[in-house]
Amino acid sequence: MEKIPSGACKTLHLVRHAQGMHNLESEKSQDPLTSFEFFDAQLSSQGWQQVRQKRKDVCANGLLKRIELVITSPMSRTLQTAVGIFHGEDQPELSDVTSYEEGNGRISDTDQQPTFNRPPIIALEVCRERLGKYECDKRGTISHYRSHFPAVDFSLIENEDDILWEPNKREPFGDVLARGMKFINWLWTRKETEIAVVSHALKTVKYVQSAFLMKV
Repeated sequence: MEKIPSGACKTLHLVRHAQGMHNLESEKSQDPLTSFEFFDAQLSSQGWQQVRQKRKDVCANGLLKRIELVITSPMSRTLQTAVGIFHGEDQPELSDVTSYEEGNGRISDTDQQPTFNRPPIIALEVCRERLGKYECDKRGTISHYRSHFPAVDFSLIENEDDILWEPNKREPFGDVLARGMKFINWLWTRKETEIAVVSHALKTVKYVQSAFLMKV
């Protein structure tokens, strides 16, 4: 197995997306998550408040100035979280989260001269939630995301449509681990040393961590 170069070091900040509409429903029952109503679930009102608070936190503690790159899963809830936190209003205590929510996290032309760092954001297919069965984990077209999240780089995603998600089959955990390994291998080709990764549930994050440990 390939080893990490001696002396190499990267700092990863793993961020789970803020609360989504599907998270609210799953507290009651998982059955509704198979409904098209929750296709590519977006953030709830509470989720947007969480984004606003996290934006304030990363500005206050200086983390935003250190982050060199943000990597995100190409799902609405992760894109909204990534853009909201790392490309959001520069004075979050004064920002209106409602207008941000209505725009799906899109940055307006008037927001293009920040006083804080806005690191590049790259969307990667391998950072998605465990695939299959649940409509909330099926993504839309890349063209749709590009129009709603112009600050995000989608160039590394090869397919316009979601060809990975299957309606009657959940992705085996071994395949999730393989995706984690693929991500870690790609990560070490990057020059950036302090990176934020916006992804999904804790279980998915653990597979990324497992892949990192195997790589080491």
